[in-house]
Amino acid sequence: MVSFEMNDRKKIGLGLTGFGIFFSVLGVIFFFDKGLLSMGNILFISGVSLTIGMKSTMQFFMKRSNFKGTISFGIGFFILIMGWPILGMIVEAYGFIVLFSGFWPTLSVFAQKIPVLGWVFQLPFIRSLFDRYRGKRMPV
Repeated sequence: MVSFEMNDRKKIGLGLTGFGIFFSVLGVIFFFDKGLLSMGNILFISGVSLTIGMKSTMQFFMKRSNFKGTISFGIGFFILIMGWPILGMIVEAYGFIVLFSGFWPTLSVFAQKIPVLGWVFQLPFIRSLFDRYRGKRMPV
C-alpha cells in the first residue's frame, strides 16, 4: 500500500525536485547554460528518488514500457554534459514527455480545478490534447 505521510525524506525530495525545476528554467532563460541545466537535472532526479523512494524510482525508470523515455532522457543528459545544451534539452524533453505521458490525464484534472486559470484548461482545444492520453498506460 502506498504511504501518503509526509516525512522528512519526502519533504527534502520535494524541495530538491522544486530546485531542479527552478535551475532548469533558469538555465533555459540564460540561453541554455549547461551548468545550470546539468544542476537542474541532477537535483530533479535526486528529488524524485527521495520523494517516491529508490525502489519505486528504479522500477519506474527500468520498466519495459518506459525504456524509450529513460534512454532518451539519459542520452539527452549526456549530450548536455558534452557541451550541446540545446540538442541535449530537446532529446531530454522528448524522453520526459514519453516517461510521464501516463500522468497527463491526472495533470489535466488538476489543472482544470485551478481557481483562476482553470478555464483555460477547459477550452475544447486544450482539453482534446489531454483527452488523447486518457486510457493510456499509467506508470508505477
